[in-house]
Amino acid sequence: MSSRHVSKGLWNNLMRNNVDLGLASIIYEIGVASKYIVHAMRTGDLGLAGTSNLYGEQQLALDVLANEIIKDRLDHTGQVKCFASEEMDNFLIFERKGPKQFSVVIDPLDGSSLVDVNLSVGTIVGIYKSDSVINIGRNLSGAVYVVYGPRTTLVYSTGNGVFEFTLNSLGEFVLTAENIQLKSSHKIYSIGGLRSQCYDNHIRFLNYLESNSYKLRYSGGFVADINQLLLKGGGIFTYPATKKDTNGKLRLLFELNPMAYLIENAGGFASNGEMPILDIQPESIDQREPVYIGSKEEVLIAEKFLKGESI
Repeated sequence: MSSRHVSKGLWNNLMRNNVDLGLASIIYEIGVASKYIVHAMRTGDLGLAGTSNLYGEQQLALDVLANEIIKDRLDHTGQVKCFASEEMDNFLIFERKGPKQFSVVIDPLDGSSLVDVNLSVGTIVGIYKSDSVINIGRNLSGAVYVVYGPRTTLVYSTGNGVFEFTLNSLGEFVLTAENIQLKSSHKIYSIGGLRSQCYDNHIRFLNYLESNSYKLRYSGGFVADINQLLLKGGGIFTYPATKKDTNGKLRLLFELNPMAYLIENAGGFASNGEMPILDIQPESIDQREPVYIGSKEEVLIAEKFLKGESI
């Protein structure tokens, strides 16, 4: 194996960017966990697990398995004190001996209902140098997401650039894009929620996008849609407050904060329509928020529409 090839590996990239060893070990173990999750999706049970998560949603067997895989790999690092998952009713304190500097929040298999129709799904991870998972996103030390699609890719940031790695045939994550940056504006949009349930100001924003020839690109999976915006250079994803879900649908701790961190480190912006996602003080582990995330210009235009201002 050539030194040039080794230098493009995930661990070497983490070391080259002077990432704290504890933080680096967590990110690396997320990569290890993702390989087991890929195997489970190809060979495992796609049915219901017979249990529900803290939101009352039926869990798939893969949801539960992915959660266990990641939990075990994080415990293995000896660096994680507190762990919270969208698939667990409460946070977990690890007992393994070690420095335990970090707390980690995860959505182990975002979009898992899409697995049986062979669409891309993903894992979302937020990492805090803290003994608590109830934190504002601005305090994140790092964030990761993994996309399980035609390729398995891992994207991470620790505040010094956004990097993409692709799992190769040898089972290694190899660097495929570095210092990823969003354009200030880009004509792609992804929208969640039923239009009939949306409030008027949000509908006016959608009408603006459509009348200005923005291209609709929506998969129904948060990870896949954010990954598309990031790698295509920009655009906007939104899941708004609706008459049915007045606080939005996506979870602040498990989904929005890690993605907002990654997008802001790529030069983008994330808002709930009134303030930056990363500045929202969580009041509970299951808090939800509306979201407008992507290129700065589109997000700022969305905020103006929501405030009833003219464009």
